[in-house]
Amino acid sequence: MELVVFVLASLMMILGAVGVVTRKNPVHAALSLVLTLFGVAVHFVALEAYFLAAVQIIVYTGAILMLFLFVLMVVGVDSSDSLVETIRGQRIAAIVAGVAFALLLVLVLGRVTLPNIGTAEANAEYGGNMQGLAALIFDRYLL
Repeated sequence: MELVVFVLASLMMILGAVGVVTRKNPVHAALSLVLTLFGVAVHFVALEAYFLAAVQIIVYTGAILMLFLFVLMVVGVDSSDSLVETIRGQRIAAIVAGVAFALLLVLVLGRVTLPNIGTAEANAEYGGNMQGLAALIFDRYLL
């Protein structure tokens, strides 16, 4: 069941993110962003982080995104304005830069090794995940 929830929420987030990038109307792109943010909230619920899920819905979807839509409607962005290319070749340059950045990101993240920062010892010493994390943040790595 968890796998089904994960796959559906991930698919919802991917479709929403693609909608944000591909929509010509900024209001429709913002509504696609709502779908993406709801997918993130579903992931938080699946991870049993209910407070973060509530914050995701209330703060991001309810407040920030509605403020964004309000600004878009007040400014009155015309869809024909966004189709005019002001600099020749900027779309091709952006695609090349995006592919290069993605390749660089994959190469760099492929070589990352995570050091042992003492989480297992802190969990064992303080009796749990949350207590161990708090001990690491507020004791060992305070400064």
